Amino acid sequence: MNIYEMLNEIRSKQPVIHHITNWVTIFNCAQAVKSIGASPVMAHATQEAAEMTSIASALVLNIGTLTKELIESMLISTKTANEKKIPVVLDACGAGASTLRNSSCQKLITERKIDIVKGNASEIASVAGHNVKTKGVDSSEVEHSLSDIALNLSNKLSSVVVITGKSDYVAANGKVSVIDNGTELMGRVVGTGCIAASIIGCFAGVGRSDLFTASTAALSVWGIAGEKASVKSDGAGSFILNIFDVLSSLSEDDIVKNKKISFM
Repeated sequence: MNIYEMLNEIRSKQPVIHHITNWVTIFNCAQAVKSIGASPVMAHATQEAAEMTSIASALVLNIGTLTKELIESMLISTKTANEKKIPVVLDACGAGASTLRNSSCQKLITERKIDIVKGNASEIASVAGHNVKTKGVDSSEVEHSLSDIALNLSNKLSSVVVITGKSDYVAANGKVSVIDNGTELMGRVVGTGCIAASIIGCFAGVGRSDLFTASTAALSVWGIAGEKASVKSDGAGSFILNIFDVLSSLSEDDIVKNKKISFM
């Protein structure tokens, strides 16, 4: 897996990544996409959802701040994406915390083709049907094997499943990759999980033929960027600014020396 080649492709092609996303983290997601070299679009209106999706290389959905109109826009956009074979990333933000979030996730994954489903441990466990309760949008304890949950849900949906946390898991086609890059500072900043979904969208936009590899590469790059940013950060505030700088300047040497990827 040549992660740097994929990163270079993002920087040279500048794929459009259409988001229907979380209002709390929308700026940081857009800036991260811009910093890594892609082109963010945040278009939520039902009247333009299909049109914006049609020009995108990937569609990123995030259920963190749902409304009735937002759900309708997601369904319109995913219909267009499915028809045009544009990869769809669903961030199951807060799944397990409310009936609306749970029902919206189920509607999207049953009525549309979601190519990559991403969430923390309790969010993905909830989507998979386990009896867990998410603490708002933060993960709660999951007693089951995370790799097994990811694999089983991946098989059920015929999709890539991503679980983020201290270690990140990516499952598809009977395979699991484990990414051990990252820093504890990422857990102290609002929206780093949302940004991870956006970075996955960037890699999916140039790597749609192998979304397992694209998702693994995205999480490795995001984790390495976090590690490098943490070295020059005094806390959460400076960290989020530094990580944008690192994303825009990450080198091949940074990736080769720091990637921590294993396979199960």
